[in-house]
Amino acid sequence: MTKNIKPIALLAALALVGGVATAQTNPKATPESSEVWEPQPRLVTPGDKPNEAPSDALVLFDGKNLDNWVSIDGGGPAKWPVKDGAFTVLPGGKDIKTKKEFGSFQLHVEWHSPSEVKAEQTSQGRGNSGIFLQDRYEVQVLDNYNNKTYANGQASSIYKQHMPLVNASKKPGEWQYYDIYFTAPVFNKEGRILTPAYVTVVHNGVLSLNHVAIWGPTEYIGWPVYKSYETGPIRLQDHGNPVAYRNIWIRDL
Repeated sequence: MTKNIKPIALLAALALVGGVATAQTNPKATPESSEVWEPQPRLVTPGDKPNEAPSDALVLFDGKNLDNWVSIDGGGPAKWPVKDGAFTVLPGGKDIKTKKEFGSFQLHVEWHSPSEVKAEQTSQGRGNSGIFLQDRYEVQVLDNYNNKTYANGQASSIYKQHMPLVNASKKPGEWQYYDIYFTAPVFNKEGRILTPAYVTVVHNGVLSLNHVAIWGPTEYIGWPVYKSYETGPIRLQDHGNPVAYRNIWIRDL
């Protein structure tokens, strides 16, 4: 056993000396040697305020109409009512989705739950809606102000998958916002998952989900299973509660 110690120590010492010698015999290295000048990052002009769309964003709702959206019921016009710069879920009016599909993206969405809360509205029955990324993965919208529910179903969770780090909910009727950063999954030619989808959610300026791996499409019952696809729309859920939305924009990543 002791016979092997000296050769191993000698090899380690030689490797260390060799590394030092290499560094010392590179007199041409300068601070500029590690500077990268090209390509330069492309120019994006930010909004004047953090919630305003930057210059390269696609505005999905500007407060005027739902021209960028369609109903999931046959793809006809989105029927949710628009008023005072916002639109409201029409209970029974079906989910709506964007006409355009997306891969990886940054998404900004502002929303508020109904200001009036009835005594029987508790847990999942209070201010419930949802934002489906690529029409598959639900970021939960829910009134969780003094309203306890299962942790992986509360506001800003990936529904039935990841509970948020914190509850940053505001009072019913107050405007809230999500900034969502989504990395699309990668599949091989046979349709098998190589890299899962990842998502980060900031809820009212507070980090809520930190680059979590999504297990597959959202399921109400059972466990999710990935199936190969390329892109998908943003979908907003009609869960029977008149949740309002405004100022929605997205950036391709």
